[in-house]
Amino acid sequence: MDSRLSVIIVRFFRQWNILVLYASVACFLNIGFSSVCMAVEVMPVSSRLAAQLQQQYGDNALRRIAHWQNLIERNQQISILDKLKLVNRFFNSIQFVNDQDHWQTGDYWATPVELLASNGGDCEDFAIAKYFTLRAMGVPVAQLRLTYVKAIELDRAHMVLTYAENEGEDPLVLDNLKNQIMSASSRTDLDPVYSFNAEGLWLAKQRGEADRLGNGNDVTLWRELRVKIDLERVLAQDYN
Repeated sequence: MDSRLSVIIVRFFRQWNILVLYASVACFLNIGFSSVCMAVEVMPVSSRLAAQLQQQYGDNALRRIAHWQNLIERNQQISILDKLKLVNRFFNSIQFVNDQDHWQTGDYWATPVELLASNGGDCEDFAIAKYFTLRAMGVPVAQLRLTYVKAIELDRAHMVLTYAENEGEDPLVLDNLKNQIMSASSRTDLDPVYSFNAEGLWLAKQRGEADRLGNGNDVTLWRELRVKIDLERVLAQDYN
């Protein structure tokens, strides 16, 4: 494990202020994370983790996470379009807070649990939470991409989640700036730059078209995020 990932792990444990059995961490580090992080099941919240979340963020944090888990579990059978609408509305209700104010760092990608517990995040956090939630609801990974765009009116980089049933189609855009889900071709205020998911990394040529550049893990913050998600799964276990 490289030094940057080690720093991420240390920071993560400090943030949650949780002591984890060394044996559990050692086991996790031995098996690595590349195979585990492909899992998309809803992360259980153990009594240990629930108590820590409650202490750090209050009772409302637990209610938000419980609502999120219920949303996933109770809507497995609805149409994909309805899943997109439901998930987009759910996360867009959380307040926008930039990383510097929220996490005291210039660029931080939060896990869905961190976003919900802290009740705030920026565009990357919203897009990431929507991605993992829809994956847990059974939407295939090939149909979802985290997409970096330039928000033309705001004149800044921005991240959205896009969905396309088939590669090359005009994707639908899930955006924290708009509750309405629209096609990428209709979002003339967004200029696509590149996109990625657990299976690949693509450079945008135009809306709906892209050239593959490599693996999603080539994006450092994405790789670090997946490590944190696996650490949350370790913390979600109760130890007697």
